[in-house]
Amino acid sequence: MANAKFYGTGRRKKSIARVYLVPGTGKITINKRDIDDYFGLETLKVVVRQPLTATETIDKFDVLVNVRGGGFTGQAGAIRHGIARALLQADADYRPTLKKAGFLTRDPRMKERKKYGLKAARRAPQFSKR
Repeated sequence: MANAKFYGTGRRKKSIARVYLVPGTGKITINKRDIDDYFGLETLKVVVRQPLTATETIDKFDVLVNVRGGGFTGQAGAIRHGIARALLQADADYRPTLKKAGFLTRDPRMKERKKYGLKAARRAPQFSKR
């Protein structure tokens, strides 16, 4: 594992995360900023760290992430997906743990398209009797 770099792509909604795992001390860097600077909400930081805590590798790897598109929640989900995929590259023995927790499955839920005659995807114009 000397000088190894493991890669994983994560996606959720409109967000795409390119994740690199490098042997280190557990530092997470997102778009050249620390995780504490990038995500304000504590829940999003927990979501990002979930695959590392599940496999007990939180202090074995430094995580370098480039993420773009979507909002903060979508980006956190994409990063989680990417970290899980990169961990598989690092060690295939983590697969049952990650699969059982559901971190390897790409969340298929997307924004529904707007339909004609409606104000949004399902929102109909306001009804008035007169």
